[in-house]
Amino acid sequence: MAKQTTRREVLKGGAALGGLAAFGVPEWAFPALAQDEELVEFTDLPEEIVLERTPDRRIIDVRHIDGPITPADQWFTTQHYGHPDIDVGTYRLRVSGMVDRPLALSLTDLRNFPSRELVFGFECSGNRGPLNGLSSNGRWTGVPLRTVLQGAGLQDRAREIVFLGADRGEEEVVFRGRTYNVDQQYGRSLPRDIALSDEPLLAYALNGEPLTAHQGRPLRLLVPGWYGAPNVKFLSEINVQEDPYLGKYQARWYRTLKGEVINGELKWVETAITKMRLKSYIARVTKVGDHHRVFGVIMHDGTPIESVEVRVDDGPWEAATLDPTMTEKYSWKFFTWDWHGATPGEHTVTSRAVDANGYRQPTAEELEVKQTFLEQNNQHPRTLIIT
Repeated sequence: MAKQTTRREVLKGGAALGGLAAFGVPEWAFPALAQDEELVEFTDLPEEIVLERTPDRRIIDVRHIDGPITPADQWFTTQHYGHPDIDVGTYRLRVSGMVDRPLALSLTDLRNFPSRELVFGFECSGNRGPLNGLSSNGRWTGVPLRTVLQGAGLQDRAREIVFLGADRGEEEVVFRGRTYNVDQQYGRSLPRDIALSDEPLLAYALNGEPLTAHQGRPLRLLVPGWYGAPNVKFLSEINVQEDPYLGKYQARWYRTLKGEVINGELKWVETAITKMRLKSYIARVTKVGDHHRVFGVIMHDGTPIESVEVRVDDGPWEAATLDPTMTEKYSWKFFTWDWHGATPGEHTVTSRAVDANGYRQPTAEELEVKQTFLEQNNQHPRTLIIT
């Protein structure tokens, strides 16, 4: 059954404080709705928000964010081939191709490698609009990808590391007017240098518990700072090869088409979905005594955040405050801004973030040259009515 909520529901705390306290997060840091805060309803939301559209798709209601760590049973998910039934006891991760020592690793083998933790928040590359519900943040545990690849021994000519999930389905491949029906696994790849860098993780736990089916049980790839699509779930095979990988979800599905001026001429350029584009969004506005408070979230690729600003209607941009407790490199970031002197009537409230490289979150007009809806990171005005 679909879980539904309406704009007229009052925010209720959704996370177990004791569970989050185990991660060392102080209670005072939680951005949950306080007793003296009254939710101001957005007018840009549908009357009914469906959090679970199908068994393969679940979003979060960002108005209910009440802590830095998203509980596993609330994590967003979107899935192309359903959730394969994998026997954890007989599971093996196979590493093959251009390696000196092919591997078949059980979950116990993987757990016996030195592990590390990673706080990583990411979003689906199709996350957009007023909901922004295809985004979450969690504490992951796993083995560094580099450890496994070094154990297999990459050969000198190996250039492409392909990750294949156990989820699969029949696909139509069109070549010069002819259609071929073929069985395909969900797959993505990484170039050798990124695969062997410090950060990619083969994760087997989220928030201290084994992965659920929605999060890729028993093992998934995580590439910190990248969108969700490359973070292959139900990871069953790693194949090392020399040639580029051209599977559907690598070469034909998760692509961005946009216009770029090159040598004075507008050219249409296709790029793969990889690193997240800097984005901030406003999750809720509340009335607190004699003023209003804006609470928002920043999604990013790990580049430090230089600033975040908020404006009302067409007024000046004003500095918001970043949550100083959220210091993990790849965690999503929270910000707040106190709005004094709000006048009755309808208003728009907009945020924009700037990173340490000087990249500023673009406006919708600046993204008009982008034809596809993926990587939609523009500033998004939220509408509301002050009474």
